[in-house]
Amino acid sequence: MEKRKLGNSGLEVSALGLGCMSMSFGYGPAGDKQEMIALIRAAVEQGITFFDTAEIYGPFTNEELVGEALAPFRDQVVIATKFGFDCDSGKPGELNSQPAHIKQVVEASLKRLKTDRIDLLYQHRVDPNVPIEDVAGTVKELIQQGKVKHFGLSEAGAQTIRRAHAVQPVAALQSEYSLWWREPEAEVLPTLEELGIGFVPFSPLGKGFLTGKINEETKFDSTDFRNQVPRFSEENRKANQVLVDLIGRFAEQKKITPAQVALAWLLAQKPWIVPIPGTTKLHRLRENNGSVSVHLAPEDLRELESAASKITVKGARYPESLQKRVGR
Repeated sequence: MEKRKLGNSGLEVSALGLGCMSMSFGYGPAGDKQEMIALIRAAVEQGITFFDTAEIYGPFTNEELVGEALAPFRDQVVIATKFGFDCDSGKPGELNSQPAHIKQVVEASLKRLKTDRIDLLYQHRVDPNVPIEDVAGTVKELIQQGKVKHFGLSEAGAQTIRRAHAVQPVAALQSEYSLWWREPEAEVLPTLEELGIGFVPFSPLGKGFLTGKINEETKFDSTDFRNQVPRFSEENRKANQVLVDLIGRFAEQKKITPAQVALAWLLAQKPWIVPIPGTTKLHRLRENNGSVSVHLAPEDLRELESAASKITVKGARYPESLQKRVGR
């Protein structure tokens, strides 16, 4: 597995990471714990060194899973987790980035992750009630104490990134980015390039849609988050199939899978981009990791971009209540 550096931070990770959320939360019932531990350890064996979790995934159970799975390999891997929600109050959807709360969350995350340091600590969503300078200053203290190695932001806008970076250098921004959500290209990617910050795209396969395994007839489990996502309404899935078909045709030409096209496209955008596809299946893990050895030539990228840019994706990527929390 190739390695990449996240911007100027010196943080080196495998070219693909593993998003662990879906093993516990978000896309239907949690996976069997022993099977998920085996999957995470298989990822280590395949060269993945970058694992993504958060206290809100579960809540709490995903960090426990990741901590147990990676304990035997702790010094070989980079663990990223996140703070920013009020998981202890019984209102896990409410934002809380108060400095005292951040410190409490870090202590609890360290215990669940069975570790003495968090390699990359993200603010999960920007909290309008706490100046970003106070958040960055708190993480700076935690870095000085050795409890945290690097600071990250998730779904933050360009101005917030600049303000945070001035207080404590930001190693990475994690936001959604894929062939069907390209908004970061307008302001965010140029800001990251200018400041030397790495980019970690989540949902690089469009929450599964770009794999070609979901169509208008697909039925999601009642606990699956995609039931609330406008982009995943039956009508919008039908309309958006045109993008999946385009990726599928391209995959056939290259004799690879649609998922590998979508990931290889992202990897080709910048050398400091590290996507974190999630999965609960070993064969999908292998398939995703295969994308690292796919080389898309400049003319391939131009052809794909040109065709994709003529397609208008239908439906918002979040319900309105969650959309308000991104790009601040």
